[in-house]
Amino acid sequence: MVVNEIGEPIGERVRLPTPKRKTPPSVLKTIRRLAKLSGRFHRVSVGFPGTIRNGVILDAVNLAPAWKHFNLIAALGKVLRKKPVRAANDADVQGYGAISGKGVELVLTLGTGVGSSLFVDGHLVPNLEAGKNRLRGSELKRLGKKLWNNRLVKVVAKLEKMFHYDRLYIGGGNAAQVNIGRLPGNVTVVSNLNGLLGGIALWHEAAHFAASRQDLATNSAKIPSAHKSVSDPGARNGK
Repeated sequence: MVVNEIGEPIGERVRLPTPKRKTPPSVLKTIRRLAKLSGRFHRVSVGFPGTIRNGVILDAVNLAPAWKHFNLIAALGKVLRKKPVRAANDADVQGYGAISGKGVELVLTLGTGVGSSLFVDGHLVPNLEAGKNRLRGSELKRLGKKLWNNRLVKVVAKLEKMFHYDRLYIGGGNAAQVNIGRLPGNVTVVSNLNGLLGGIALWHEAAHFAASRQDLATNSAKIPSAHKSVSDPGARNGK
């Protein structure tokens, strides 16, 4: 999806089936097709389910071995019209879009696997692995919603003692299965749409982005229209 600088969609969301062979060449081919269907854009943000350093994938336990040590940014730069690309762990990207930028904030993403990210006053603590595989999607399916939520309550209690966070945000595909009523008041379930905002934050200092996002939203008269964001080469768009 192409969005403007405050995360508002420009055009429609585009989806294609995940290729059967989930190797880098197959996935990049699909991404190239998505880019062509999405229309004009100026830069690219990527959330990847693995550990990334300087655009290179260090680990991706839920994907094919070929992804390890793969230079994701360089490869995407070649296939996506030589546009500038930034990439980060998907939980980090989700967190950038969810945090307030104040205090200690922990993000937990629940899906096929479990991701996590930690921010201190809006600054990311890189490559944090605090997720618990006992909450992964296969366990939800095996245990059922009630027992899985029992586990989640215990995990949250351990994470609070470990990090003494001010707020915990829970996102990901299985966040909809969370019984929020059983969790402490400083735990919030967030939408996956926060990933769109997080993609924008990859191009800004997180603390600055979190503070300025509300200013942009409340001063919408100063924000270019969607049409101008697309046509103006200086507009700051993210994909």
